[in-house]
Amino acid sequence: MPENGGANSNLMSKAPRIAVLIAAAGKGLRAGEGLSKQYRPLCGVPVVARTVDVFRAALPEAQIHIVIAAGDEALLSQALGGREVAGVTTGGVTRQDSVRRGLEALTNTAPDMVLIHDAARPFISPILIHFLAKEGGSGDFDGVAPGIPIADSIKKCAADGAVEASVSRADLWRVQTPQVFRFPAILDAHRAADPALNLSDDFAVAERAGLRLKMVQGEEANFKITTAADFDRAIAALVNPLTDIRTAQGFDVHAFSPGDHVMLCGVRIAHTHALLGHSDADVGLHAITDAVLGCVAAGDIGTYFPPSDPRWKGAASQLFLEHARDLVAARGGMIAHVDVTLICEAPKIGPHRDAMIGRVADILRLARDRVSVKATTTERLGFTGRNEGIAAMATATVRLP
Repeated sequence: MPENGGANSNLMSKAPRIAVLIAAAGKGLRAGEGLSKQYRPLCGVPVVARTVDVFRAALPEAQIHIVIAAGDEALLSQALGGREVAGVTTGGVTRQDSVRRGLEALTNTAPDMVLIHDAARPFISPILIHFLAKEGGSGDFDGVAPGIPIADSIKKCAADGAVEASVSRADLWRVQTPQVFRFPAILDAHRAADPALNLSDDFAVAERAGLRLKMVQGEEANFKITTAADFDRAIAALVNPLTDIRTAQGFDVHAFSPGDHVMLCGVRIAHTHALLGHSDADVGLHAITDAVLGCVAAGDIGTYFPPSDPRWKGAASQLFLEHARDLVAARGGMIAHVDVTLICEAPKIGPHRDAMIGRVADILRLARDRVSVKATTTERLGFTGRNEGIAAMATATVRLP
């Protein structure tokens, strides 16, 4: 490695070019069945998207590169929801191999410094990211990582749990990510490491290469989501600070017109008539949209999508609900629950209820048990009773900081 005053001083004379390498190639089997943990929604936002967001906010000039498992391209694209990253690389069988492949992909831009982070650690603070980037670009160390000094007593045990020895906890740390390195040093270390070792983190790779490494104080909040219990902890970490709980209503009506189908809660249903409206006239989504907008006192659909604007002629009402969802997210809040009642004599809602719940849940990035879709009639009374149209009433609950 260069002596002090050589390449090191050149690095410090200007802002280093920084890359962030997010390791997202694991399957996360300990987190339970279903999607790999990095793609699962966490209060409406997938885990990997939350991780990308915090690094983008902390280091807006850094290039963000993600390593994923083979075949996960569509999952990543859906999880990112339009967020742009500098590159995506297919990983290997082990974390060690996956990170090496990601580092090789970064050689095209050859950054000065790389922060290697677990996708399943979405709660790292921008302050810690800034501090690590500063520490990684100065001093005599080739690598810096955050960690927590171990406070509990440590025991070495046999397979059956029998205690064999006490281990001194002095100078022992729980290591976190991001682990920050001078890029050429960690690239060479990974290239030299035996793939069969299956090393669990990049400090272990760097140690074997003889790099000088430093631990700094990390954050308890920067935990890795590994088990189902960790997901519960993560949800609590997001929800508990959102103590401003608001509820609002939405109501909408659309008349029948000639046609062969209606759109209700995002689902196309064959029918003897269509619903008349400037957009696709999805009365269910319109009512939910106004309920969500009401929770943040942000007007109604017409405020953002006036029927006088030709851009919205025939538009899918999903766009309206996504906009309301994003306004809540911009306030740092989350949608906790929505409930909609469709009021009509026909078509029958029951056969389509599950599909409607799934569609609304997907649009709002909610679990299905946070979406309720019901139906009723007016006993042949009023305009809905005369089959002149459909009405919808909705209620939404939103939590804000």
